[in-house]
Amino acid sequence: MGTTPQGWEVVVGLETHTQLSTVSKIFSGASTAFGAAPNTQAATVDLALPGVLPVLNRGAVERAIRFGLAVGGQVSARSIFARKNYFYPDLPKGYQISQYERPVVEGGTLAIRIGDVEKVVRLTRAHLEEDAGKSLHEDFAGMSGIDLNRAGTPLLEIVSEPDMRSAAEAVAYARALHALVRWIDICDGNMQEGSFRCDANVSVRRIGDPKYGTRCEIKNLNSFRFLERAIEHEVERQIDLIDSGGHVVQETRLYDPDRDETRAMRSKEDAQDYRYFPDPDLLPLEITPQWIEQVRAALPELPQARRERFVAQMGLGAYDAATLTASREIADYFDATVAALPSEPKLCANWIMGDLAARLNREDLDISASPVAPAQLARLVARIVDGTLSGKLAKEVFDALWAREGDVDAIIAARGLVQISDAGALDALIAEVMAANPRSVDEFRAGKDKAFNALVGQVMKASKGRANPAQVNERLRAALAG
Repeated sequence: MGTTPQGWEVVVGLETHTQLSTVSKIFSGASTAFGAAPNTQAATVDLALPGVLPVLNRGAVERAIRFGLAVGGQVSARSIFARKNYFYPDLPKGYQISQYERPVVEGGTLAIRIGDVEKVVRLTRAHLEEDAGKSLHEDFAGMSGIDLNRAGTPLLEIVSEPDMRSAAEAVAYARALHALVRWIDICDGNMQEGSFRCDANVSVRRIGDPKYGTRCEIKNLNSFRFLERAIEHEVERQIDLIDSGGHVVQETRLYDPDRDETRAMRSKEDAQDYRYFPDPDLLPLEITPQWIEQVRAALPELPQARRERFVAQMGLGAYDAATLTASREIADYFDATVAALPSEPKLCANWIMGDLAARLNREDLDISASPVAPAQLARLVARIVDGTLSGKLAKEVFDALWAREGDVDAIIAARGLVQISDAGALDALIAEVMAANPRSVDEFRAGKDKAFNALVGQVMKASKGRANPAQVNERLRAALAG
């Protein structure tokens, strides 16, 4: 899996349900906090009791505006809430309040990166809607339970155009979208708790065919790995089906990660099957230009703008800039490090993407929980630049910083880690090593370059790693030539 058979093209579009980070639901005052006992966070509106009326949450609308501005979409001055009618046990009203013909955001784009190649994915729309409840099947022998805590949770459904041509591109898009909604603080992005889930619309067509193939929708993919595997499996299934003389049926499918396959769930509904009509309990949503500008003024510097600044002002390459803007927390950490050492942005970037990232990954920590603060990392880099520390000694100091043994200079002093750069001290060490290793000296002078590396290693060992490597190379060569 992972490679599309020759002669075929994959077409993928994603619908992403992003749970908005409001403290209360979209049409009621009930809490959106995760993990409460079943049915303890469902107000009368969420339960659809007779006579209750929905009241729109202003915070949910503001987050939708924030998203529209962040992707360069058109925030609608007037949008309509509609009833999407279908029956399911966890949908108390028998309909879901959503938006259909006039969504809150139309258009927009999102840049993604596949290796060194950047691609722009177009967005169709983003609309506000309420989440449904949850059916519980595991806890009741022979029965199912219904938990309505999620019912009425505010969602922004973000719909892409079918612009992605592989599972890898779909994952890159999902990751970029996940990073953006967290960056602008409209969603916590917690996929385990269902805050960010994707539906993938997948079809295949022969290369050169202008018409799209019949698509199948894979529902509720809540990890990037499952998203990739589900698309790859579905592509393989559709191509095998067509090659064997069959045809793809438009349907909704589920991905089973245990069996690594998709399976049919139900025939795919079209919009008319839901009998959309404007919700008579809700007035049209009107968003003034003043409100839009107020939200725009409060937006943080966006990922694309920050990438461009890192390249233009700090001299970083496109790859480094993209890595350092993978999340707002990483970008903020880098900015804070460079603020403490403005002369060395590239060296700061290398340490953040190298030793710091490796340690965070090994210990499964977010950069916001790093024991090494940006100012301390900057001080460490400064001690490399001024010759106090070699690269090897700096790694030892970094480990001590991670263990919270004190600040950089205190660790250097306590461990006696100052790099030896004094010419006289180095010459004395080199003379001792040459005297103790006459065979290596003779081999080098006979033209064996490997012997030089052995002598360098002996000098570094004699200095307990504290000798300045560049000066050792220079002064050893001079001594051997003498």
